Amino acid sequence: MKKNYIDLLESIYALAQSGIRYTKSPFDMERYQKLLEIATQEYSEFTGLETEVLKERFNNDLGYATPKVGVNGILFDEQGRILVEHRSDDFLWGLPGGWVDIGEDPETAIKREFWEEAKLVVEPVELIQFLAVPAGRFGQPHSSLQALYLCKYISGNIEISLESLEIKFVDPAEVTNWHKNHGEHVQAALRHLKSRI
Repeated sequence: MKKNYIDLLESIYALAQSGIRYTKSPFDMERYQKLLEIATQEYSEFTGLETEVLKERFNNDLGYATPKVGVNGILFDEQGRILVEHRSDDFLWGLPGGWVDIGEDPETAIKREFWEEAKLVVEPVELIQFLAVPAGRFGQPHSSLQALYLCKYISGNIEISLESLEIKFVDPAEVTNWHKNHGEHVQAALRHLKSRI
């Protein structure tokens, strides 16, 4: 029931989002705005996010409805440890990454994210996995596609940004409180590397 409810909400939001962007009828515009209001209210109740926060997000994302695209990167050091950040938003541990910007390809996005979050220059060398995350899985009001890259260190010294409390290389087995599905990403990367041996 919960999944069907989220699927329904996402469909309503997608109709409103596309309709507001493309309709030329003032009467239809009023209807699409009402649909957006309904979706915003219901998402707010489901996720616990403030209605005004969701309204702002939705109004900044008008156009044809498509999933958001995110990237994350795995970077190993010589001891086989991975680079993780202690995030300042939810205080959990995660991999460097974020959303792909408009007009940006995923490889460029992951390089940008490593630079912004850790002041490291990396090169994505292999796509480990590409997965779909349905709306509502982590309380987010949108579906997304996530690309996970194996990255190679090029240059730079680790510096933290406003997004992190700490960034360091760790044995992945030591981390138990992962941000969203980042623990799953790490396990996928470890399985992938083991399969090549």
